[in-house]
Amino acid sequence: MSGYEAAGRRFRTESEYKAAKRDLKLIEEIKSNIHMEQPGEVISLCDAFAEGKYRFESVIGSEFDDKIYELAEKYKSQGYTKNSRLPEGKRARKKAQKKQTQTAGVRQSAGKKAGKAKQQASLEDYDAAMQQAILQEMKKREKRRKLLVVLCGIVAAGCFGYFGVYSYFADRTQVDYEELASLKGDSTLAGIRAGAPVTIHYTEEEEEADLTVLPEYETLYNKNKKLIGWLKIDDTIIDYPVMQTANNEYYLDHNFNQEYDKNGSLFMDAACDVVHRNTNLIIYGHHMKSGKMFGNLNSYSSKEYCEKHSTIRFDTIYEKGLYQVMYVFRSRIYNEDEVVFKYYQFLDAASEKEFNSNMQEMAALSLYDTGVTAAYGDELLTLSTCDSSEQDGRFVVVAKRIGTE
Repeated sequence: MSGYEAAGRRFRTESEYKAAKRDLKLIEEIKSNIHMEQPGEVISLCDAFAEGKYRFESVIGSEFDDKIYELAEKYKSQGYTKNSRLPEGKRARKKAQKKQTQTAGVRQSAGKKAGKAKQQASLEDYDAAMQQAILQEMKKREKRRKLLVVLCGIVAAGCFGYFGVYSYFADRTQVDYEELASLKGDSTLAGIRAGAPVTIHYTEEEEEADLTVLPEYETLYNKNKKLIGWLKIDDTIIDYPVMQTANNEYYLDHNFNQEYDKNGSLFMDAACDVVHRNTNLIIYGHHMKSGKMFGNLNSYSSKEYCEKHSTIRFDTIYEKGLYQVMYVFRSRIYNEDEVVFKYYQFLDAASEKEFNSNMQEMAALSLYDTGVTAAYGDELLTLSTCDSSEQDGRFVVVAKRIGTE
C-alpha cells in the first residue's frame, strides 16, 4: 500500500500525490481571495470553474469544485445572483474601508502625478510632424482597445452560452430522472391487460426461454427496451436506470428518452450478460461536475464515506441484487500491448486461480482495506467513471453480491 497521503486521502503514486498537493495550494489561493459566506463571490467562482479558468488535477480538486457548485446552487435557490452581497461584519467593514482609503490615496497620488505631467508637457509643445505621429499612435491604441473589448465580449458570450447549455442539460436531466424514478412500480405502460406480466423471448444459439420482467420495471421497459436494470446507492444522487446496447457508444451522450444529452446515461458494458450471469458486471457513467451520473462516485476515496455507503443496490430487469463495497481504486485505460491488470477486461473467471489472481490485483490497487473479500463463485459489480488525476484515468468501485434485499 502506498504511503502518499494528502488531506486525508491516500494516493497510489507520487505523481498523483504531487497533483493533489498542487490542487491544495490552488484551493488555498482561491479561498484567500473570496468569502464563502458571500453569495455573489461563490456564484462568480462557480461560473469561473464552468468556464475552465481553474483546472484541478486530483480528486481533492474535483471535490472542492463539487462543493462550490452545491453552495452556489444553494445560494441561487435563495434568490441570490453574482451581484449579491450580504452585509459584512464590523471587522470586515474596517478592512474594506482601509482598502478604499488606500485606493483613494493611490488614485489621488496618480492624479497629482498626471497633473504634474500635464503641466510639464502638452501636445502643443511638439512640432507639427511630432503631433501627427502622436495622434496616429493614439488612434492605433484606441483601435486596439476597441478590438480587445469586442474579443472579450465574444469570449464572454461564448462562456455564458456554454454555461447556459451545461445548466440546461443538468436541470433537464434532474427532472427526467425524477420522473423515471416515479415510474418504478407504475403499471401505466405495463401489460396489455391489468396484471399481465411482461415477458421477453430470449434466444441464443440453441437455447430459448421466456424471461419475466420484474413488475416494478415493466413500465420503464416498455418505454425503452434498452433498459437492463436500475442502480441506487442510498443517501446519494445515484438513483438511475442502467442501459445496455450492442456497443459502448450510444449512451455516452444520450439519455433514457434517447435524446442528446451531454450527461449521457449509466450503461452496462456491451459484453456483459445478465441472463447467463458474468462473474463481473461493469457499469459506466460520466463524472459530471454537477454531481449527476457518477459525478460523486469518487467520494468513495474516503474510507469514512465508504463505511456510510457500503451497500449498493443493482436490480436487473429480471432480479433484485444487493452488493457490498469491496475494493476502491484508481486505474486508467492502457494500451493494448501493455501487460498490466486491466479491470475493464475482467468479466469472467474461467477458474478459481484466475479469479483469485484478479482479486489480488484489485486488493493491491485498493485505496484502503474494507475487510470484505470474495471467493470463486461470488457475483461482482464494478462501477467505473473518469478520474482527472491522470490522463485516461478511471475511478473504480467494486462490490460483491450479498443478497436480493
